Amino acid sequence: MFKKILVATDASEYSRRALITALEIAQKYDAEIELLFVSYIREAYWGNNVAYGILIPQEQIDEAGEQALEATLQGIDVGNISVKKKIVQGYPSTMILEEAKKLEADLVVMGSHGYGPITGSLLGSVSQRVLPRAECPVLIVK
Repeated sequence: MFKKILVATDASEYSRRALITALEIAQKYDAEIELLFVSYIREAYWGNNVAYGILIPQEQIDEAGEQALEATLQGIDVGNISVKKKIVQGYPSTMILEEAKKLEADLVVMGSHGYGPITGSLLGSVSQRVLPRAECPVLIVK
C-alpha cells in the first residue's frame, strides 16, 4: 500500500513525531522514507539565495538544512528502514508538494505545527496548504 513515504520536517517536536509515525508505517509496509527539509527563502524561486536583502552563502543554507535533518533524526532508531535525506529551497508547501510528486510518494507525513505561533502566523500553516493540494494521502501528526 505505502512504498514511498515523504516526511517533511522543520526539526520541531511535531516533525519528530511525524517521523516516528512514518517509521512505524514504513516498517509495516516495507516502505522507504524521504526526509525533506525546505529552506524557506522567498527569493529561491528566482534562483537567488537572498533573505531580507542579505546574500546567504549556499554552504550556510546547506549546513542549516543538515542540522535540521540531524536534529529530527537525533535519538530515533530508524532500524532497517531506508531513510534518504533531502534539502531544497523555496516556499515550504509548494516544495513539499513538488517533492511528493517527483518521489511518486504514496503518503506524505508531517507535523501539525511548526515552530510556534509567531512563525505560524507569518508563514501560515504549511500542513493546511499541503493537505488540499496533495495528489496522495497526507497524514498530519500531532
